[in-house]
Amino acid sequence: MSLQTHSPEFYDALIRRYFDACNAADYDALMSCFTPDAVHYFPSGLPEVPWRGAATISRKWVWCVETLGSQWTVDRILISHDKPEAMIEWTHWKNKIGTALRGAEWYIFEGDRIKEIRAYYASPADKEVRINELVGFDYAARGYHLKSA
Repeated sequence: MSLQTHSPEFYDALIRRYFDACNAADYDALMSCFTPDAVHYFPSGLPEVPWRGAATISRKWVWCVETLGSQWTVDRILISHDKPEAMIEWTHWKNKIGTALRGAEWYIFEGDRIKEIRAYYASPADKEVRINELVGFDYAARGYHLKSA
């Protein structure tokens, strides 16, 4: 991982700008937050994941606002002091169906944009899969443990 290229305040503002763009269903503003090849990983149980590319990510969030009445709040943010990474907790309010989902995300930045988001949900595990993990995320290549100690 390369050294951080911007201040923690810069990355904090970028995440908040991203969430503002999500809430506004502003496709162009969303696009401006991501590298063209950005990836958004999710736990299993969702269709068509991971979302690959800034255009796909932007389109999907606009759909959530239009279809589910989605709105998001940023509950906590932690920014690395020496790497282009951050961790947040959020709430996804699905206003049209009267539900909410809480979770956390790990962010990787490249230059002045978001390169990767890994979402983790505070929800029941999917009993249909053996290992609940992010769909399409290469755990082995990233040095994660592939079995328990």
